[in-house]
Amino acid sequence: SFVGGSPYVDRQGHGTFVAGLIAAAIGNAEGIAGMAPSAELLVAKVVQPDLSIDVVAEAKAIRWAVDQEARVINISLGGLRDPRNPDRDTFSPLEAAAVAYAHKRGAVVVAAVGNGDAAPRQPWSYASYPAALPHVLGVSALARDGSAPPFSNRDKIYNDISAPGQGILSTLPRALTAPFKDCPEQGYSSCGPDDYRTAVGTSFAAPQVSAAAAVLLAAAPGLRPEQVTALLTRTAVDVNAATGCQQCPLQRDELTGWGRLDVTAALRALGGQIPSPDRYEPNDDAGAEAVRLCCQTKRIVATLDFWDDQNDVYAIKLRRRQPVYVSVRGPAGTDTNLILWKPGTTRVDDLRSLDRIATQSAHPGPGERLSYRAKTTGWHFVQVKLGSRGAGRYKLVIVKA
Repeated sequence: SFVGGSPYVDRQGHGTFVAGLIAAAIGNAEGIAGMAPSAELLVAKVVQPDLSIDVVAEAKAIRWAVDQEARVINISLGGLRDPRNPDRDTFSPLEAAAVAYAHKRGAVVVAAVGNGDAAPRQPWSYASYPAALPHVLGVSALARDGSAPPFSNRDKIYNDISAPGQGILSTLPRALTAPFKDCPEQGYSSCGPDDYRTAVGTSFAAPQVSAAAAVLLAAAPGLRPEQVTALLTRTAVDVNAATGCQQCPLQRDELTGWGRLDVTAALRALGGQIPSPDRYEPNDDAGAEAVRLCCQTKRIVATLDFWDDQNDVYAIKLRRRQPVYVSVRGPAGTDTNLILWKPGTTRVDDLRSLDRIATQSAHPGPGERLSYRAKTTGWHFVQVKLGSRGAGRYKLVIVKA
């Protein structure tokens, strides 16, 4: 527990409900069957008795789980994201660093995109944090009729996949079901408080995707997180009017991401062409997150994904007046851009950092090249940015004269 007390006592029920969806016992003719019943669960409590969540505790919990060799981390919580109002936005560098730590060490991070009950309005147009971070698989909810319920946050980029999130049955601590002593299904939400008897929320959609990730890793333990994400999202069933969502257009959309989770299709995809891993990840920002490169000439083959990994950043050491030549060939049909940042840059996604751009090449199409003569000695940062919808491999060449 990262908030005091025993990690084995759940007085709220939320964590036990989530855990049951992943790993409830099978073959006992009671309640539900977990989607990954053989999964080993690690408990990391981060919610205070007053239901508040300290991001410091959350970040510590993520790192602890990774250090315990967790392969999948389910995060059924979230903080408000509002890119139009920085005062309301809850982005946390601590949380982002913990997620990057998890991804680097091979853990798949799955998070609920959030419910709009804490947002200024419903439906809210932005996924919550940490779902709205690179390398996090953001999960939205589907109603029983196949529609996208108003409580489920929308997002054009960070809503990756959807799963049922209305009328869900799962496990509950017996202390919460005992007051309903005449109810025969003790230990299950059908005998719990009203909020759990008719449970709704993206919190309960996310663990279904986490369980699916665990099933994939059990079948293919060598998969990298970005490969698991690609397999789950690219095999999802498109949600549209024909499946019950009148608001949803064909193909990927802000309401349901790539579509409804299909575990069977994801498992079948293991027998086909598996997406390439990217050994340089995570390298989504300047500063300490950038991958440091040596040598006069460096050739890199890596991947970008508009919805999960728009930026790759590499650090190169240049002497004053030293020329450098950079070229990139991005995924076919995309708009791939090159940006070179001055020494001392720490963020490439912050509008306040734009004066730190040394030079850039941002023409339409997948190919770019630039040249620059360093004005000062230091670590400069090469950013490869995917500026349009798409995903795939790119080739980067850096030559220092």
